[in-house]
Amino acid sequence: MKTVSSSPNQPMQSIQAALRATVLAVAFTVPLPQSAQAEPASLAATPANIQAPSGNKAFLVGHAVGTQNYICRRSGSDVKFVLFAPEAVLTKDDQQLTGHFFSPNPFEPNTEATVTSEHMIRPAWRHSRDTSTVWAKMAPNGTSSVTPEAIPWLLLQVVGAKEGPTGGHALTAITFIQRVNTSGGIAPSAGCASPTEIGNQAFVPYTADYVFYKKTAE
Repeated sequence: MKTVSSSPNQPMQSIQAALRATVLAVAFTVPLPQSAQAEPASLAATPANIQAPSGNKAFLVGHAVGTQNYICRRSGSDVKFVLFAPEAVLTKDDQQLTGHFFSPNPFEPNTEATVTSEHMIRPAWRHSRDTSTVWAKMAPNGTSSVTPEAIPWLLLQVVGAKEGPTGGHALTAITFIQRVNTSGGIAPSAGCASPTEIGNQAFVPYTADYVFYKKTAE
């Protein structure tokens, strides 16, 4: 696990802005099939608390490969690694589906006093062909630590959706997103134990499956 040092005085919002600029500059041009059906194997043994509510059905599954990015910050009288962004690409059958990162949700005014942003910073998924985008937040009780060797499984509720610039809407019907079958991604146990290490960063490889839900047709 590699820890990359940075200035201890570097503001959190500057790091987020730099990461967002990097991700948004990537051109997602890989062609996609017309549809991708959810795979039952990705839904097996899902803990009850992260199952999507009744009235929603899985319609798309993507396999993510990327990093969970952490920064060492002060927490009360202690210091610890905290997540400042995921950075991943989701694929299906070796074809790119979406990018995954943090970005401001244009549909939510910011309420976090410690973050300098007009809008809430949320996990986001951008479609690799039509650039439609969704933003989501953790559902109530929406986390399950299935294994201590990997980041938790999650249920997230969509709180914003936006068409692509040419009207693309591949992701705009999404209501819930599950993160399941995780591997890796846990913050390092070393590199953030004292104030002198504040500002250290760690980019930790992870994989996961993301299951996308939409409303069941009435």
